[in-house]
Amino acid sequence: MSGPLLKVRDLSVAFGPVQAVDGLSYHLHAGETLAIVGESGSGKSVSSMALLGLLPQRSARITQGEAIFEGQNLLRMSEREQRRIRGNRIAMIFQEPMTSLTPVLRIGQQLTEALTEHRGLSQRAARDKALEMLRLVDLSDPPRRMLQFPHELSGGMRQRVMIAMAMALEPDILIADEPTTALDVTVQAEILDLMRDVQARFGTAILLITHDMGVVAEMADRVVVMHRGKKVEEGPVKTIFNNPRADYTASLLAAVPRLGARSAEDGPRPIIAQPAQPGEVVLHAEGMCKQFAGRGSLFGRSSGTVAMKDVGFSVRAGETLALVGESGSGKSTSGRAVLRLLEIDSGRIALEGEDMRALSSRSLRKARRAMQMVFQDPFAALNPRISIGRLIAEPMLIHGIAQGSELDDRVAALLRRVGLEPDHMKRFAHEFSGGQRQRICIARALSVGPKLIVADEPTSALDVSVQAQVLELMLELQQTMGLAYLFISHDMAVVEEMAHRVAVMRQGRIVEMGPRRNVLDAPRHPYTGALLAAVPKPDPAALRQKLPRLNLKEIPMGSLVEVAPNHWVAQ
Repeated sequence: MSGPLLKVRDLSVAFGPVQAVDGLSYHLHAGETLAIVGESGSGKSVSSMALLGLLPQRSARITQGEAIFEGQNLLRMSEREQRRIRGNRIAMIFQEPMTSLTPVLRIGQQLTEALTEHRGLSQRAARDKALEMLRLVDLSDPPRRMLQFPHELSGGMRQRVMIAMAMALEPDILIADEPTTALDVTVQAEILDLMRDVQARFGTAILLITHDMGVVAEMADRVVVMHRGKKVEEGPVKTIFNNPRADYTASLLAAVPRLGARSAEDGPRPIIAQPAQPGEVVLHAEGMCKQFAGRGSLFGRSSGTVAMKDVGFSVRAGETLALVGESGSGKSTSGRAVLRLLEIDSGRIALEGEDMRALSSRSLRKARRAMQMVFQDPFAALNPRISIGRLIAEPMLIHGIAQGSELDDRVAALLRRVGLEPDHMKRFAHEFSGGQRQRICIARALSVGPKLIVADEPTSALDVSVQAQVLELMLELQQTMGLAYLFISHDMAVVEEMAHRVAVMRQGRIVEMGPRRNVLDAPRHPYTGALLAAVPKPDPAALRQKLPRLNLKEIPMGSLVEVAPNHWVAQ
């Protein structure tokens, strides 16, 4: 192998008194994928943004170090020199493509801009090159996509556009900052396959920034592990996974949920000595249908979007039913529907035998003591202007459960219950980490003594070690209190950790439902098999095969038929 394409030595970045990156060194060769991994706040994204001069000038300072690319120090370049490098020789794709694309410009305009700016191509030549890149990233109907705006594309399509933009100038280095974290598992697999194909075609070096160890195992040649701004370990990917030297690396790998690790068990692992067993049915839903109205047009309204069609399931006390599927499958709509946070067009929803759709507003308010929700983004779910103590106390005040000193005692007990301290109640949401905020949301949900909790992607925004802590807390609460969970997720490894039963949704329908062990170990529906095949494995020796293309017209989407005891599959 020839000399390094990029050499980073002793890079340090400070935000005021806080040292975000402290003496980071690594090198990157042509055609190589180097993964920089670590939890939020480890400094991995800050270090990559420093290379391209993208750090906020008012708050961030590069205190020392150098980044040598073709004999030049990237950290000491002027803005004009950086612009010649940025996007041209070193390109970057970000975690959330919607915030990286200009919402008021068509895709074609954004693709051709860099080609005319950096390569001096005519508009016609730039358009031809843009169309070629959209075909390369396997985006359907490129001429049509060129005329669309970012909001008209799905998340996976937008990420493909970002890769096309990044690779249009054939850069030497591609920095990919959490490029798949916000994507469904099948779309993630497609994007990873695409990045490998593009790398093989252009010989591009990839600097992969991520906290997903499955993605690291699948993509990386070498790994740099960061913790609190410092590099704690570096080495070939197989060495890092099989023989980590640093305690932090070992703990990071131990926290990764591995699909198949619990295949021999019938349910979630016991957290307490005698966990509560599934009991009576708490929630029963059947025939739920929901269609969202279409946008208006010159000749009237379009037919709209079917979000749910004939969806039904039951959840027992002490049991977790996981709803899984891609974005737009209807799983979150189903979770909101059973709580009557949105009204369905038809169907029946019963909570402990009581018809929820027949309740008046006043009766529904009382019934909501028995059902609560935990959302994906805990920061968005917490009022930033109200103290944590008041946020947890509010549901108890609304339902007349407690007041005065008794209320304070209950809030303190709930904080202890979720692993926080009573003196935290005077703090505000921004003073807590993501994992702590999710614990606060769980405490608030528990405050009214619910029988059912709908958890909508409760750990997808969390680092892997924090995710493991929150999942263990949820299991312990369920096994102690007999809570029923409707657990909504697209992470199949997390589902295996949590679920007793699994329902797989696609295009508003349940296509397979049964005991977790049956569905995950021996799926009967082709779509379930495709979801499982797309899961990246946190093992460099067990590389995933490139995803086969499913013929959507041949996927069974009819009524459910019982193929084994309590195992139902669409025919």
